[in-house]
Amino acid sequence: MLTHLAPSNSRLYGPPFDSNPPMDESSDTEDSDVCSSTSSSIFSPPPSVATSRTSYVPSARSASPVPSVWSMTSSMRAQAYKHEYGRGLNNYSEVYRLPADDEELERLDAQHLILMEIMGKYPPCMEEVMADDVPGETKAVLDLGCGSGSWIMDVARDFPHCSAVAVDLVPMQSIYMPLNLRSEVDDINLGLEHFYGDFNVVHARLISSGVKDYEGLINHISMVLRPGGLIDLMEFDFSIYDEHHCRIEVDTSKIGEPWLPRWMAFANFAVRNRGGDADAATYLESWVSNHPAFENVNYQDHWIPTCDWITESDFLMRIGASLRDDILAFLKSGRPLLLSSGIPEDLVDELEANATQELLFTKPRHYVRLQYLNARKRHD
Repeated sequence: MLTHLAPSNSRLYGPPFDSNPPMDESSDTEDSDVCSSTSSSIFSPPPSVATSRTSYVPSARSASPVPSVWSMTSSMRAQAYKHEYGRGLNNYSEVYRLPADDEELERLDAQHLILMEIMGKYPPCMEEVMADDVPGETKAVLDLGCGSGSWIMDVARDFPHCSAVAVDLVPMQSIYMPLNLRSEVDDINLGLEHFYGDFNVVHARLISSGVKDYEGLINHISMVLRPGGLIDLMEFDFSIYDEHHCRIEVDTSKIGEPWLPRWMAFANFAVRNRGGDADAATYLESWVSNHPAFENVNYQDHWIPTCDWITESDFLMRIGASLRDDILAFLKSGRPLLLSSGIPEDLVDELEANATQELLFTKPRHYVRLQYLNARKRHD
């Protein structure tokens, strides 16, 4: 059984929603309660491109807030979001404690560009999997924990014949959503049975902090995929590594340098304390390789400098500077996660301030390790 989700964000505006009338701000009813963990309603399969013109489809098992024609009303926003520790958080998951506000959206959009530059836009087999070559079949792509939606919106534009579905704890509201993309609000940890057999590609990126049973999630994905389908996963292990790719171990009972590894050690503790799977990245390869449904497993380690300390390479200097900016924003995004796990605010302030100074001025020779995997579902 799975239990909780992923990066989740919302924008204020979205394309017209055809299937439901706008909700009045005073229309809060019992029907708008969200995310019952005991419900087991079955979802409809993804619509074809011709019928998927709605920007947001509420989950059948969580009567999630429906956006109005042009904007989300204050009552809808109050239902989907809460304001804690100075940031806007999703209102449904007590495991996923990173923000869901505009500041976090901007960070995730910038992060998407970094990741594309490092490892490319799509796996090499994406074109083959998404080819419009099966009569009567609409190719379909599912993004679990879509975050800002940058990846799934690219897919919907690059493969306009496909049906694309973005799932997260809050609705996407981007004015740039393609017509063949729809947004669903749901907690993927309740299971994916409603999607079984419906998708050619399932993608998930950096969602492990909100997933309790990642190996169970992989098993669900194996049944969501059609034969020959593609699983595409990326995670990191909430650790910092030295220049020799050795994990930097720190004692959280002591305070001092190195500051970023120390901050990350507290983040690792907080993820575990909230119920997330901080170790998922370490086991991605074995979980997928040992699963009988998958073949052609492609696993890669990506060692990314945490700042621009590698001066021998212009590319790594640029990537390091970009990741530094992402980490600086992540230090701020991580405040709700750390504070909600009982870490004192004065300690969080000290860790954040010193890690920031360390990244900007000391430029330690550190790496973040991203673990990436794709594989195909067997035809038999």
